[in-house]
Amino acid sequence: MTNLPARISPQDAITRVRGHAVILDTDLAALYGVAVKRLNEQVRRNPDRFPEPFMFRLTAAEWERLRSQFATSKGRGGRRYLPYAFTEHGAIMAANVLNSARAIQMSVAVVTAFVKLRRMALSVEGLARKVDELERKYDKQFKVVFDAVRRLMSPPDLPRKRIGFGRD
Repeated sequence: MTNLPARISPQDAITRVRGHAVILDTDLAALYGVAVKRLNEQVRRNPDRFPEPFMFRLTAAEWERLRSQFATSKGRGGRRYLPYAFTEHGAIMAANVLNSARAIQMSVAVVTAFVKLRRMALSVEGLARKVDELERKYDKQFKVVFDAVRRLMSPPDLPRKRIGFGRD
């Protein structure tokens, strides 16, 4: 089937490409319990069900960037074609064309993961808007407080480990 564990969670499978939250075809196939070849075959057989907002093929640069994040090799075997990226609607449509009990069951989990991701994004945006409003409302003496809140809202910068031999 696929080279991914069968217990991959939908939350772990979602990544951002071109500003969209998407699931790659390999992850979606693993979630739905089908081979990637079968998933992509159904996509090709039903092109009118997968318009651009539902699914798109990654560019070579996007795939390289994602592959370096996943730390996968470029060795022999593997993919011949660039992967598809499915948005929330594309993932639902894929479950419909696959028409298996597992695909339909997992599509509910996939949609739930997308909804949670959207809620998290909206709550961070809402918090940032409220901080901006408060900052405009109060004078400069609270600037230090607002700057501290913004630093707490942003993800931490992780220290980079040096690779290779050091000359200590």
